[in-house]
Amino acid sequence: MALDLFPVMPVTDFAAATNWYERLFGVPFAFRAHDTEVVWELAEHRYLAVHQAPEHAGHTHVTVFVDDLDALADGIAARGIEPAVRETYGNGVRKFTYHDPDGNEIGYGGAPVS
Repeated sequence: MALDLFPVMPVTDFAAATNWYERLFGVPFAFRAHDTEVVWELAEHRYLAVHQAPEHAGHTHVTVFVDDLDALADGIAARGIEPAVRETYGNGVRKFTYHDPDGNEIGYGGAPVS
């Protein structure tokens, strides 16, 4: 069975959020689903959408595990966004959490540093 992952980030200000996510991901959205929803392809069959839905904005948490957390964070910082939280768990796994303008959380996790 094929499987696609498609979390949706509800936002208040669609234009501002679209701009913020373009800076976070470093690329424009892949396609527009409709007038108030755009979609990025993070990896094959793994998407993230931003949708104007003010009544639900700020309540979503998504974590993406990547193979080079430091390089990813450096790229995001170069685009003007810093993590709100940097954590290292007891097993050495690290997580950097970013908050969009509505407070939705996008976390990036990475394997322990050798």
